[in-house]
Amino acid sequence: MADAHQKNHDYHIIDPSPWPILASLGAFIMAIGGVCYMRYLNGGSFKLAGAELANPWLFFIGLVLVLYVMYGWWADTVKEAHEGSHTRVVSLHLRYGMIMFIASEVMFFVAWFWAYFDASLFPNEAIQASRMAYTGGVWPPKGIEVLDPWHLPIYNTVILLLSGTTVTWAHHALLHNDRKGLVQGLTLTVLLGILFSSVQAYEYAHAPFDFKNSIYGATFFMATGFHGFHVLVGTIFLLVCLLRALRGDFTPKQHFGFEAAAWYWHFVDVVWLFLFFCIYVWGGWGAPVAAG
Repeated sequence: MADAHQKNHDYHIIDPSPWPILASLGAFIMAIGGVCYMRYLNGGSFKLAGAELANPWLFFIGLVLVLYVMYGWWADTVKEAHEGSHTRVVSLHLRYGMIMFIASEVMFFVAWFWAYFDASLFPNEAIQASRMAYTGGVWPPKGIEVLDPWHLPIYNTVILLLSGTTVTWAHHALLHNDRKGLVQGLTLTVLLGILFSSVQAYEYAHAPFDFKNSIYGATFFMATGFHGFHVLVGTIFLLVCLLRALRGDFTPKQHFGFEAAAWYWHFVDVVWLFLFFCIYVWGGWGAPVAAG
């Protein structure tokens, strides 16, 4: 009966999956554990049903569970693709899911841009007395030395734009069944992603301002730091695609895993362009530039 039902519909019927409930459980444990970990770092306490939870172990249990779900769920998805279970409708829904995920990431960055523009456009707002005290009524705040946008930031901009070109080259090669071009393009993209992260880590280590006690530093590091995290995730995503390409997984007609990674990487590129022009160039206009 199930086989007949499958033949009459353009979708794949699978047994109930354990991954959604495990993912929810892992995310919940990790979120509660994150609160406990922060309380632990600040010397506070967090009790639940009389048990002391202000320690790091709960967070790492949740993290391990989330990572396990990520591996298991995606491994099952790849296996189903090889078995031919990804019909046209399933493939379309996978694309819809990735589009909605990227849309949610866009809104995530909207929050950090909102915080940055609210602080920078209204540094002397009367209702924000504490902000006025920190900024001196101007932006960038008085006493802040900014990073030179035409030094390391412009290098990273070139690196990311180049990586967008190499990942597009890899995609074009795959569509023409050029396995060598696919591997070369992905390898270069992964190396450029690692280079970007290395340059940003060096920039952070030599930044003339701190995260704390500075509204400029807080908004700067939250926006650019979360972008750096997304670059790291995207690099891992593309590295997995590279390993799969070396294994011969992708075909010109079936390669959504790589396509999703490429979409994500282009999203990271676009966000960086906004960060570069809004935070590094416009946001630091007129302020003294740190030496070196």
